[in-house]
Amino acid sequence: MSVAERLTELGITVPEVAAPVAAYVPAVVSGAHVFTAGQLPFIDGALPVTGKVGSAVDAETATAQARVAALNALAAVQSVAGSLDRVARVVKVTVFVASDPSFTGQPAVANGASQLVGDVFGEAGVHARSAVGVAVLPLDAPVEVELVVELTA
Repeated sequence: MSVAERLTELGITVPEVAAPVAAYVPAVVSGAHVFTAGQLPFIDGALPVTGKVGSAVDAETATAQARVAALNALAAVQSVAGSLDRVARVVKVTVFVASDPSFTGQPAVANGASQLVGDVFGEAGVHARSAVGVAVLPLDAPVEVELVVELTA
């Protein structure tokens, strides 16, 4: 089954690539790998949720936002790879969580991104991951996701 067919089966539509909010590009290819810039959970160009996880944003909402940010990262991959069918495997997922100082559930929030890539790519979506709590993210986003993927020839 192609990735496009799997996305259709899952009811997922890959969005347009989010416009950069500063001086960078959404993704670059280096050798056989694509490195994405950190992707925020934009929906139609806006952040539906802002604030720190553990205070203004609950963990369940943040997990859903991590999934949206990961989908935006897939859009960035697709923009430089031409097709998500070229993804041989997801190598690394990094999830940054803007956290209230008392919040320690970053790994559970990051599961939103990890589960998305697993759903989309199956075995090729099994990856290494970092879930990092940070003081603040751009535009007061609750989460930001970066991907490293390996491409087929």
